[in-house]
Amino acid sequence: MVKLKIGVLSTAKIGREQVIPAIQRSQNAEVVAIASRNIENAKKVAEELSIPNTYSSYLDLLNDQSIDAVYIPLPNAMHKEWVMKACEHKKHVLCEKPITLDAAELEEIKKVAEENNVYVMEAFMYQFHPQHQKVKELLNSGAIGNVTMMRASFSFYLDDRTNIRLNNELGGGSMYDVGCYSIHAIRNILNQEPITVYAKSVERDNLGVDTTMTGVLSFENGIVGLFDSSFDSTHRQEYEVIGSKGTIRVSAAFRPDTSKDGKGKVILCVDGKEPEEFSIDGDQYTLMVEDFADAITKNRALSYTIDMALNQMKIVEAVYRSSESNNVVIVD
Repeated sequence: MVKLKIGVLSTAKIGREQVIPAIQRSQNAEVVAIASRNIENAKKVAEELSIPNTYSSYLDLLNDQSIDAVYIPLPNAMHKEWVMKACEHKKHVLCEKPITLDAAELEEIKKVAEENNVYVMEAFMYQFHPQHQKVKELLNSGAIGNVTMMRASFSFYLDDRTNIRLNNELGGGSMYDVGCYSIHAIRNILNQEPITVYAKSVERDNLGVDTTMTGVLSFENGIVGLFDSSFDSTHRQEYEVIGSKGTIRVSAAFRPDTSKDGKGKVILCVDGKEPEEFSIDGDQYTLMVEDFADAITKNRALSYTIDMALNQMKIVEAVYRSSESNNVVIVD
């Protein structure tokens, strides 16, 4: 099997601990290089994770003609610059979420990607876990009747003020970091786009970023989506779909690998019946990598395209517009 050769821009924790190991577990991709502006960091990570090549600059890695694609786990505010440069160097791109800070930036990336005939995918890994397909199957079977509402939450308490998630200049904020999952899950599970958004933000101690974001998505068919994200609350990562005859709850929606047994849990509660729990295994990071690599090596469309990412970014942007104006925002 031909393996996609991937270079990594930066030694960020998410790359070291999750995505690089997932690439190494995959059947159709391999990490062949890592770059850091601190070459000693690159060498240390390369030794720990058995990566053969290191570079002291991101551009040097992009100039390596043997590399097919790059994975970018840089701070949010740096995504656009380096995704664009990677595209210009004819590299396919897997970039951490949010891929950009607004829709206009992503439109620019889309144009450059098309001009250079490369794939760009936002790394929303959670959606590749099979537990979400189980939810969709239950909904399609009418298990809970007509859907009326969905809620999604992702939060954890963050007290470290030096953390980049609290740095406005680097694209910090709870919505960009974890709230995007709540928004994505509602859109993904309902398979619809909201027509209006209303959101409220909280900024702890004048940190310059939203440390809590809550809001409502309204859909044309009357379904309501309730979302929240926070650095001020205890750890929660769940969603629930509410219908006329019951509910479906996913208790480890975004990081099922952190649950006690490492599996996803889908809990079906139908009126008048005992709850039914489905325990579902899946390696979401590796499944994401394999889909990305398969699309490139077989020249097929990505399962999560740049247009899908653009729709997501338009909603995130609307959330921020609504929270800043304290008004309902119509989604463009």
